[in-house]
Amino acid sequence: MLPWLAMCAVALGTAPLGAENPPAPVLSTEKDKASYSLGVNMGRDFRRQEIVFDLDLLIKGLKDGHSGQKLLITEKELHAVLNRIQAETRRKAGQFRGKPAENNKRRGEEFLAENQKKPGVVVLPSGLQYKVLQAGSGRKPSATDTVQCQYRITHLDGKEIFATGSKKPADFQVKKTIVPGFAEVLPLMAVGAKWQLFLPPQLGYGEMGVGRTIEPNETLIAELELLEVK
Repeated sequence: MLPWLAMCAVALGTAPLGAENPPAPVLSTEKDKASYSLGVNMGRDFRRQEIVFDLDLLIKGLKDGHSGQKLLITEKELHAVLNRIQAETRRKAGQFRGKPAENNKRRGEEFLAENQKKPGVVVLPSGLQYKVLQAGSGRKPSATDTVQCQYRITHLDGKEIFATGSKKPADFQVKKTIVPGFAEVLPLMAVGAKWQLFLPPQLGYGEMGVGRTIEPNETLIAELELLEVK
């Protein structure tokens, strides 16, 4: 894990803590730069996760762990403490994600409730809403067919998340698409059709979202065009 690698790097190059205004080290080699960078990353991780620690004992632990010296606590105590730290970190992470998830769910429900009243919007039993932008006249795919599509996904405010681009359509098997809403509507679409989709979280990217790009429980808007059934 990167934080533990970072700790080792700090331990191997730390000046005495009691020194008054120690001179700044010169980063003259790639090893020096890597060691310092890992230390910065560790420090930022600790600050972000609000981990409280004693720097003297942290460095002592780093040195003992790296050198193989006898530890000040037993292995059993060590694992128990680390498990508690990890549990607390997960708890805080859950709290951080929990509020955005609740807000996004409520915002999405309010949006869909109003959107379904608009002309041309069709609501499926799953909660997915769609509007036909362009009718198709060709073949309709089955769940096992491979299709070629153009699509664009945005947040509710219209900010683009992803788009295939006109020169690079996407090929995928209907039932294996990573967007459940696509798998639901594609068998309803004929080749040449272009639909606007309003995807509740369970038919988009769900409770987890995607990193910083898509938040938990986000309702999304997509434009999906079926170009070909292969």
